[in-house]
Amino acid sequence: MIVILVYVALQLGIGYWVSKRVATEADYLVAGRSLGFGLTMFSVFATWFGAETCIGSAAEARDSGMSGVISDPFGYAICMFLFGLLLAAPLWRKKLITLADLYRSRFAPGVERLAALLMIPTSVLWAAAQVRAFGIVLTSSSSVEIEVAISIAAAIVVLYSMMGGVLADAFTDVIQGSVLIVGLVILGVAVFMQPTAGTHLAEFGAAFFASDTPPSWLMRMETWAIPIVGSLVAQELVVRAVSARSEGVARKATLIASGIYFVVGLIPVLIGIVSLGLMPELPNGEQVLPAMAHQYLPRVLAVVFVGALVSAILSTVDSALLVAGALLSHNLVTPMLRHPDEKTKLLMARLAVALFGVLAYVLALYADTVYGLVEEASAFGSSGIVVVTLMGLFSRYGSALNAYAALFAGLSVYVVADWQGLETPFVLSLVSAWVAYLLPGRGRKRMESEETGV
Repeated sequence: MIVILVYVALQLGIGYWVSKRVATEADYLVAGRSLGFGLTMFSVFATWFGAETCIGSAAEARDSGMSGVISDPFGYAICMFLFGLLLAAPLWRKKLITLADLYRSRFAPGVERLAALLMIPTSVLWAAAQVRAFGIVLTSSSSVEIEVAISIAAAIVVLYSMMGGVLADAFTDVIQGSVLIVGLVILGVAVFMQPTAGTHLAEFGAAFFASDTPPSWLMRMETWAIPIVGSLVAQELVVRAVSARSEGVARKATLIASGIYFVVGLIPVLIGIVSLGLMPELPNGEQVLPAMAHQYLPRVLAVVFVGALVSAILSTVDSALLVAGALLSHNLVTPMLRHPDEKTKLLMARLAVALFGVLAYVLALYADTVYGLVEEASAFGSSGIVVVTLMGLFSRYGSALNAYAALFAGLSVYVVADWQGLETPFVLSLVSAWVAYLLPGRGRKRMESEETGV
């Protein structure tokens, strides 16, 4: 555990050093729109490759096989690719600080505020997943109880996230992403060199494909739609794109990061599957990767791998907290202040990050699993956000009324469907959001022509 804390201290030192270059709100929240290709690529990869990809997907693969890990890495890799292909460049050209800025300029300030309120819980849930995973890593590497470990983890991530913002995050992402890739490759090689590893994987594959109860096509649609559509306009991805120095960098870096994400993301899944045969007595599936590292790696390499897990967690949690903080400070609090200067804006952003760090800590203490937190984050309220973003970027149809209708319909249908235990709450909410956007209002061009009498 001491080695982990030393590693974290190094990351904090880098963050503090970079924070000296942060002078404005834009520096803190979008890195002054200055990130080059390498920084953007590593930042996208490290931000998205978090606790759910390492801790969560390994546990789900162990418990449910490949059917339990459709979201990660498959769904999220497709999501990243589509974002880079379709959305990264158009969003960069808008010169946004947050995604909610798009709704203010395209629709109305009220839509901006409502969207911010809907997006904040998603980022806080995502951050809570990382805090819980950090606590699990600390517990696996020491005799500390999980509650104490999560408390230590929360204190570290709040301090880490408050300091340097996206600019510091981008610099540390290069180190964190590199350590993560090396650590996972080393562990993967060590595990699959075990004499029975291939046998366990083959046995699982045969049992999986011989299943008598495949999920319904509706369940398949729900399972794929949540990661691909639900996270398509996630603010964590958006902020990386708009922080790049050009639209070309934003697009190419995201596309390449999606490929790296998919390849590296398969390693925890395969390790989780093999672990069922190699370590059948393991009581908690979320401890698969740390346990396998301590079992099959020399002590020095096991420490490197634990550092890799910490890297994945830190790079994701601070992004989620920065996003939540930006939405609160930039879109909700700052507009209510009278001509705030950059120092005040920066202070508001840092205080908002600290506030959501505390909330993420509370959620992490009471959550059941990391994977469940992330799936809830991807689905909650995101259907209306997707619809409004796509229509706001690529269509002139629709006014503020249409946007309000889509946001309210998407959220309310999801909450009711999920509460009723329906099979496909997200798909239902997505369809409802599209219908609500297209039906109640009139096309923007038509409204403008009527107002001018043309």
